[in-house]
Amino acid sequence: MDFEPLNIENEVMEFAMGSGEEDNGLDLEHNDEYEGYNGEMMENSSAAGRDSLALNGDPNLEPSEGMEFDSEQAARIFYNSYARRIGFSTRVSVYQRSRRDGSIICRQIVCSREGFRREGGENRSKRQRTVTRVGCKAQMTVKKQNSGKWAVTKLVKEHNHDLVPPDKVHCLRSHRHVSGPARSLIDTLQAAGMGPSGVMSVLIKESGGINNVGFTKVDCQNYMSSSRQRTLGSGGQHIFDYLKRMQGEDPGFFCAVQGDSENPTGNIFWADANSRVNYQYFGDTVTFDTAYRTNRYRVPFAPFTGWNHHGQPVLFGCALLLNESESSFVWLFQTWLAAMSDRHPLSITTDQDRIIRAAVAQVFPRTRHRFCKWNVFREAQEKLFLVNQSHVTFEAEFQRCINLTETIDEFESSWESLLEKYNLLDNEWLQSMYNARQQWVPVYLRDTFFGEMSITQGSDSINSFFDGFINASTSIQVLLKQYEKATASRYEKEVKADYDTINTAPVLKTPSPMEKQAANLYTRKIFTQFQEELVETLANPATVIDDGGSEALYRVAKFGEDHKAHFIKFNVFERKASCSCQMFEFSGIICRHILAVFRVTNVLTLPSHYILKRWTRNAKSGVILDEHTLGLPGSSQESLTARYENLRREAIKYVEEGAASTHIYNVAMDALHEAAKKVYAAKKQGAGVTPSTSVKECQLQSSSVEQDKRIEELTAELENASQRCEAYRASLLAVLKDMEEEKLKIAVKVQNTRLNLKG
Repeated sequence: MDFEPLNIENEVMEFAMGSGEEDNGLDLEHNDEYEGYNGEMMENSSAAGRDSLALNGDPNLEPSEGMEFDSEQAARIFYNSYARRIGFSTRVSVYQRSRRDGSIICRQIVCSREGFRREGGENRSKRQRTVTRVGCKAQMTVKKQNSGKWAVTKLVKEHNHDLVPPDKVHCLRSHRHVSGPARSLIDTLQAAGMGPSGVMSVLIKESGGINNVGFTKVDCQNYMSSSRQRTLGSGGQHIFDYLKRMQGEDPGFFCAVQGDSENPTGNIFWADANSRVNYQYFGDTVTFDTAYRTNRYRVPFAPFTGWNHHGQPVLFGCALLLNESESSFVWLFQTWLAAMSDRHPLSITTDQDRIIRAAVAQVFPRTRHRFCKWNVFREAQEKLFLVNQSHVTFEAEFQRCINLTETIDEFESSWESLLEKYNLLDNEWLQSMYNARQQWVPVYLRDTFFGEMSITQGSDSINSFFDGFINASTSIQVLLKQYEKATASRYEKEVKADYDTINTAPVLKTPSPMEKQAANLYTRKIFTQFQEELVETLANPATVIDDGGSEALYRVAKFGEDHKAHFIKFNVFERKASCSCQMFEFSGIICRHILAVFRVTNVLTLPSHYILKRWTRNAKSGVILDEHTLGLPGSSQESLTARYENLRREAIKYVEEGAASTHIYNVAMDALHEAAKKVYAAKKQGAGVTPSTSVKECQLQSSSVEQDKRIEELTAELENASQRCEAYRASLLAVLKDMEEEKLKIAVKVQNTRLNLKG
């Protein structure tokens, strides 16, 4: 199998250890152990506890010089317990080894704020950390005695900083530890699809408060991230058998495994020829969805999807996520880009997972990244559960603030008022979402194309390509069958939408030539959306505010809603307009406000720069110039899917041309009859039985150089035809403009004549 392996280590989120700083004290060996050595101690606490004075004696016992312990670990546990009671964090600083056998014979345990940060230390880390060390001298030194006991030989109790109160001591690093029972519960909740926030809520409730949990949400996130390494179980062989079979059947099939096929350590990605071709037509906006999760092996199925010319979900590839570390997501995104000819999308929509965010920023630096609003609202129900219970109107007001505000100022004002009204100004989750508002609040995203029909409702739900086919209980074996059913079903729906667009005519609602033009250009669904905007111009009159120079300013407002006016800048000579609603920039469909301006300025047809080809019935026509990059055969002879798609596309164009008149129709039918005879003869001779022979004959008849030359010739012809069409269009528009001007002049003359006759 032609996999593309990449060996990586499993990544685990690291704590801020605070290592590499200057340690003051004994002239001994430095040991930069992290503050959280409590984890190691707690794992062996049952054994160490028998030796510890802290566990066998008075729990309020304080350390003193001369105090003895049965082991070094017992001393460390005792001092850390004392530190928790007093209100500071500890760490191991320096130690001394025996020259005889190399064993540790002296250990210094210090306050975590001992010493100072080294100069220039911050430059070694990408993440800038706050300064925590202030030169505190508090410490306890224990030394091994000849008797085998460990005695306190030096003790400093005084601190040079404030101690932490009891209700916040659980935040100190050496007192944070994810215990065995907590790990088991976290694993269970994570397997059920619950995120860190939900897990912490359960733990807090079970423990009787955050103080009793023993660790923070960050620790929980780190543990869950470290446990994200998964296996395919017995389903692994099904996956690899499927990938191998598809590579044999479809030469445009792309797949890659992070690690190797025998023992994959990361993610598995694949994209068939259809997905890769579709991306060339509709890859301007992409959704990466990790919501589908197969519970049995806890392996998320993550598709890359978009929207086709009918506004239907279209697939750009799939992944199975065995590892959800940042490096694995980076590998996945880079691999997906390679499969898509390294063409970056304009925009990408994901959930707000911080690891995915970091990977997207690294791989797609020029792509606009948006969080799925549906995921945000779902998390809001969890985070603001008590608020929703106490105030039944809050959720509706919250969604209205997000969805229905039309300017940034309006959103800012509404947000502040909402938080003040419900006393939520100090809510940490709302503050974090406000800081990230440019990645999920619609009013901040309008200047970028996301391919959705409505700005305010955009991303309310994730792109639903596999809805109804895959759910949380789907196993690996069933997933592959459902994957094929879903792709076949979506393809059938696209064919049906193509048929309806070509063979049915929409009912026009106005005598406007622009409406007729749009009906002939757009697919049926997109035309319906455009038609709605056009009809709404009747209720949204345009008023000129400033008509000076080449650019005019118009105001458009619906009758009775002057407070919701939109402003349009219109360049008369270029026939270009920009609206404050930015609907065209967001969805690629011109808005009612610009259309209202076109009405009063006698723009009778849609200018070409307002017709996005991706929304037209011919969106999938034209030459894909990077067939060789995609790995697709130029003649598409080896792929049943590609052959079917090419024949269907050519047949649609043939039907359009052949139905133009009775004479052309008769010619077309005769040609079809002749073609049918040739196809029947070829089938009879067995030309379609051995595709391998056909491929060899094609290779003999036409070398790759000749094919490249032919593609260049066809491309040049296409460019020339496009230029001729553009020139013809420009000439036609100029004639129409002249006619409108003459019409206006004649109207003025008629009016003057009438006035003269009356006079």
